[in-house]
Amino acid sequence: MQLTLSARPPFRFRSVLQSHGWVQLAPLQWEEETGLLHLPLQLSEGTVVPLTISGDDDAVVVTSNELLSQAEADEIAGKVAWMFNLDADFDEFYQLADQEPRLAHTRQHGHGRLLRSPTLFEDVVKVMATTNIQWGGTKRLVRKLVERFGAPLPAEENVRAFPSAEAIAASDEAILRGLGWGYRSPYLLKLANDVVNGLFDLDALRHSPLATPDLRKLLLKLPGIGPYAAATLLGLLGRYDYIGVDTEAVAIVSKHFYNGETVGAKEIDIVFARWGKYKSLAYWFWDYAGTQQAPMAAWEEAQQA
Repeated sequence: MQLTLSARPPFRFRSVLQSHGWVQLAPLQWEEETGLLHLPLQLSEGTVVPLTISGDDDAVVVTSNELLSQAEADEIAGKVAWMFNLDADFDEFYQLADQEPRLAHTRQHGHGRLLRSPTLFEDVVKVMATTNIQWGGTKRLVRKLVERFGAPLPAEENVRAFPSAEAIAASDEAILRGLGWGYRSPYLLKLANDVVNGLFDLDALRHSPLATPDLRKLLLKLPGIGPYAAATLLGLLGRYDYIGVDTEAVAIVSKHFYNGETVGAKEIDIVFARWGKYKSLAYWFWDYAGTQQAPMAAWEEAQQA
């Protein structure tokens, strides 16, 4: 099977991959040398299929060596299109960004899209794994969760998809704590159970008609989701009104806008307030280092400096 999915221009495959750290989290496997992204994806009826995803400046190509039905191919197309936000229109943001030297690169490099997971449940769990922990710890938490609860490929036991809510809900807090999830364990377990029991229909939020403040209130009701996590999830949902303030945000805004003085969410919000509904995009893609790099590439280079 091979699917070619067109993207609304401007689009850059690698810009989306480097938009933030999701490309480094299991079950995704990125090959820098070949430009191929590998994803074992569990379909709605339970089958796990191996996908290889590549792309260029106007489309994403999905291939699989499996013989799939039309319904399965349609599901895959829908989930990959969601992951890469292929229909997104950033023209209004670009018109504003063109007037700001520190954002003028965004149109040229196709910045704006944030790589997403196939389901919002996966994104919520991964955002939960970023709270109060360094990035290496986040990667470890997600990897252990996939290894313990993910459904395997039929021919490769060690290659597993991201766990379903049902798989996690069937576990218990002690097992999750044993995987290193610590204080997050009861929140993760409750989230999975609430999804399984129909208390939360997460994927319905992907195209919610609610105003952003009301959608934020719903996200804040999710177990283990506070203001930073809610703002991060809003960005993944295409709502850019709120900035996810964590230690990284405090450090970089303090350095570049406040001469190293102590700042908090209020001061960060003031800096980017003029960007209105594109506030978090302006913050995230701001060219702090003057290198015009995608955020993850800039972050990785800073870590090596």
